Amino acid sequence: MRKSATRFFFMALRYVLLFLVLGLFGPGSAFADLHVLIYHRFGESRYPTTNVGMDSFHAQMAYLKKNGYQVVSLASVATALREKQPLPARAVVITIDDGYASTYTAAWPVLKAYSYPFTVFLNVQAVNDGYHNFLTWKQIAEMRAAGVDFQDHGYAHHRFADWPANMDESRYRQWIGADLRKSADILAARLGARPKTFAIPYGEYNRIVLDEAIKVGYDAILTQDPGVVGSATSCFQIPREPILGNEWSTMDHFKMVLGRKDLPLREHQPPLVPLRDGKPFHLSARLLHPQQYQPSSLSIYVTEFGWLPVTLNGDTLTTDRPISLRRRLNRVAVKGKERADGRTAIRFWMLVRPDGL
Repeated sequence: MRKSATRFFFMALRYVLLFLVLGLFGPGSAFADLHVLIYHRFGESRYPTTNVGMDSFHAQMAYLKKNGYQVVSLASVATALREKQPLPARAVVITIDDGYASTYTAAWPVLKAYSYPFTVFLNVQAVNDGYHNFLTWKQIAEMRAAGVDFQDHGYAHHRFADWPANMDESRYRQWIGADLRKSADILAARLGARPKTFAIPYGEYNRIVLDEAIKVGYDAILTQDPGVVGSATSCFQIPREPILGNEWSTMDHFKMVLGRKDLPLREHQPPLVPLRDGKPFHLSARLLHPQQYQPSSLSIYVTEFGWLPVTLNGDTLTTDRPISLRRRLNRVAVKGKERADGRTAIRFWMLVRPDGL
């Protein structure tokens, strides 16, 4: 009788602790955080800014296997976000942008050896016109028959956030939509199915770019903002961790990004619309779970200025001083350390300043 009472006490205590944790950290914490990796070239040292060495790539894929990470398909993650399903635990998605030939000659044999699913986002004009050092349609057909996923990276690989000076908003929107419909039509004709996912060329976007891509009919849109996918991530603004270059392809960097968590926001100011003028403003972000983070660890980053001092008022984090942006493109981030385990949580987005401000 005494043993039964003791067992009941510890079972009850376990459930009480579970409810306390969920109550403290919010419902989003019941979901796993997931990392989407982005690669470009493999074993092509003459392109150092977009390349990952093959020794590093082998080591990274082995690290995932050895440390119990699940490599899952991008489609499964997009579905989970769209339908508000739990994300798989300790999961990673592998994506490759542009469709360089080394995807076929160098990366694919490694990924096949581990049976890892992956998605290739094709620069459609480069492939369709037979540019040197890009995949051919024959190679794509072979890979696709073996289960490789191919999706859309736009037709002409434009920097869509560069609003052409000779276009009003209506023509700007038409320009974006025309490029994406052209690439989607070619992929549909070549692959027998319309692309469901779009990766923004250069990762440069504003609200208009996202809106026009959504109109084309994609189920998911991927940026090149570093960060982690959590339950509060929009399926139309999925972050990816770039694994490239001399610093961002090292094992130290690879392990660091896999250790980060998502920092979900309710909103941020200014929003993603292109900035209208160069007047100074305060950056701010409303945190979804402000009680989850060590207050002294919270900060806001902007490319042009680095990490800025901030004030937390309730759930809103605001820069202590106004800023005026001169750079055309800036990435903004909110960062903090979790109270529970000290892990870094982070969320990025992009601000675009039209030319001429």
